[in-house]
Amino acid sequence: AEVLDAEPSVGVVSLLGLIDGRDGNEPTVPAGLVATTDLIRVLVAAGAERTGRVWCLTRGAVAAVRADVRVSPVQAQVWGLGRNAGLEVGGSWGGLIDLPAVLDERAGSRLAAVLAAGGTEDQVAIRPTGVFGRRLARITGQGGPGWSPRGTVLITGGTGGLGAAVARQLAETGAERLVLTSRRGGVAPDLGVPVEVVAADMGVRADVARVLRVCGDDLTAVVHAAGVDVSGAVVETGAAELARAYAGKVVGADLLDELLGDRVLDAFVLFSSIAGVWGSGGGGPYAAANAHLDALAADRRARGLAGTALAWGPWAEVGMAALGNTREHLGRRGLTALPPAAAVTAIAAAVAGADATQVIVDVDWARFAPAFSFGRRWALLGDLPEAVA
Repeated sequence: AEVLDAEPSVGVVSLLGLIDGRDGNEPTVPAGLVATTDLIRVLVAAGAERTGRVWCLTRGAVAAVRADVRVSPVQAQVWGLGRNAGLEVGGSWGGLIDLPAVLDERAGSRLAAVLAAGGTEDQVAIRPTGVFGRRLARITGQGGPGWSPRGTVLITGGTGGLGAAVARQLAETGAERLVLTSRRGGVAPDLGVPVEVVAADMGVRADVARVLRVCGDDLTAVVHAAGVDVSGAVVETGAAELARAYAGKVVGADLLDELLGDRVLDAFVLFSSIAGVWGSGGGGPYAAANAHLDALAADRRARGLAGTALAWGPWAEVGMAALGNTREHLGRRGLTALPPAAAVTAIAAAVAGADATQVIVDVDWARFAPAFSFGRRWALLGDLPEAVA
């Protein structure tokens, strides 16, 4: 603020996302992410005419080339938050740039070139082989047999709307036993196979360890559907809001990943959201949490483990469609809520697919693309002919 009082800026480049460690008040939240939200809040208050474009830098947040063996879910959170900032800040948003492992002279020149280009590409990875822009691409050729559930399958959040739909589908397609978690426990539903409901907080290490003991050695797959929606604009987001969004969703996924170790599973499915893929106005904490899950799935695959993140569009009757997303509201955005019975049939093919993160959404591009691009052009949609048209 003192610098901007002295003279207007032509742009701001933030390295705050690279800060290591955790927030002093909320140990589940990265300090770099909190610092980034603080920065965006100050710059928005100052106004675009004083700040210029704002760019947030990360390292290892995305996998852009084959040499990117590992992905950092913590760094990916900055990208999830940044996509929402772009929707909310508009013209003063520059974008997100992921740095290579070594920032040599060539990489530095490429960074300067991206900044000088004025935001033509707003989600960029700089690598030794070039500069890469992020694109949404349609998945084809995923019509094989897919994943066939067997043995014991764990479903976190299994008594909620999304989890219950998944449990029913898995029971019908081969799972021999289901373990469902819920904060409050509950009565096991009659699904035609043995079902056990375990009261557990997936954000608590001891609870997650206990759930895995209940599952036993016959555990073949995990579907992590636990989590809550914590909405709020990026400028209104702090460590407390992020911690609420992370409680069961991010912390639970990380604990499952850690406690399962290198155990071989048929499937490790994480329920994320389109909010983490292309942003959602007013959903900053939720988007950051979901971006973490997407990156965790990619990182598990890089370690030779099962990992699939499903970035769902809104569901009818349950889940995201019930969070204030009326049919009329979704229709104006070009989205149609997915019927749960139809949505869950996509899981088997997705698990067997080549992509760690997959978006499953019913979208009318003729409505969605103009609404999404109202404040600025987004290169993300540039490879989808319907969106471009």
